[in-house]
Parts: sequence; C-alpha cells; structure tokens
Amino acid sequence: MPRGIVALVFRCKVIGGHLTETDETRSFRWVTADEVRILASEAFAVRVLDAMQHDHTPTIRHHDGTHLL
Repeated sequence: MPRGIVALVFRCKVIGGHLTETDETRSFRWVTADEVRILASEAFAVRVLDAMQHDHTPTIRHHDGTHLL
C-alpha cells in the first residue's frame, strides 16, 4: 500500500426517508453497475460492483490507488 489507501464499501438497504446533503457529501445519486464503471477508477469501482452482487463474499483487493494489481 504505497499510498496508504484503504477503501471500504458497505451494502445498505433503504428503509425510508430521503437523501440529503451533509458536511460529508457534495452530491449523491443512484447509479447502475455500468455507470459505476464509468464514474470510478478501477480500484474503487470493483468494490462497489462487488457490493452490488448479493451473493458476494467480502474480498481483499490490492491496488495502486487507481488500478488493481
């Protein structure tokens, strides 16, 4: 981990309410798996795509901050 980056993705379920901006968010939106591939670098997109699969077991993946190694 030359850049010291750890990325965690949590799979959640909406139970009510609505999305709102906070001090920690500038914007938000729901996206498809194809949109994740376009919007995020490979190293981070793969974690979101893993979380989108309901039968996926958590996986440790090594990356250089952008690309999987």
